[in-house]
Amino acid sequence: MELNNLRPAVGSVTRKTRIGRGPGSGKGGTSTRGHKGAKSRSGYSHKVGFEGGQMPLQRRLPKFGFKNINRVEYKAINIGVLDALAEARNLEKIGLEELRAAGFINRKQLVKILGEGTLTRKLEVEANAFSKSAEKAIVEAGGSITKI
Repeated sequence: MELNNLRPAVGSVTRKTRIGRGPGSGKGGTSTRGHKGAKSRSGYSHKVGFEGGQMPLQRRLPKFGFKNINRVEYKAINIGVLDALAEARNLEKIGLEELRAAGFINRKQLVKILGEGTLTRKLEVEANAFSKSAEKAIVEAGGSITKI
């Protein structure tokens, strides 16, 4: 095999079907559009969701729910994760910068510390929100919390 005799696999390359080029092509006459009707004519475009006059799905189903525009979304991080991070990086203070550096959050996210897991060391924790159980666990371990 050499560069001058490379060929695509048999059947992998097909020519574009030329529609509307006479009866001999087998695709002439109506040009595969069938007979009459809006779809056979030039300039046809259907409306999004149109189902041929049948009541469209988005109108058959009832409306429900709403989006609260005042919702504040937090990234949840457990104290067990904080403990592992502090142990791995030998930290006494964990804030948003440390969490960003570890890849837990991006610069736009707010953080809420939750109480799952155990805390074995004294930590100063800085976050946007704390659950009651996380607050209690951090203080019991001898640490302190700071709400931003």
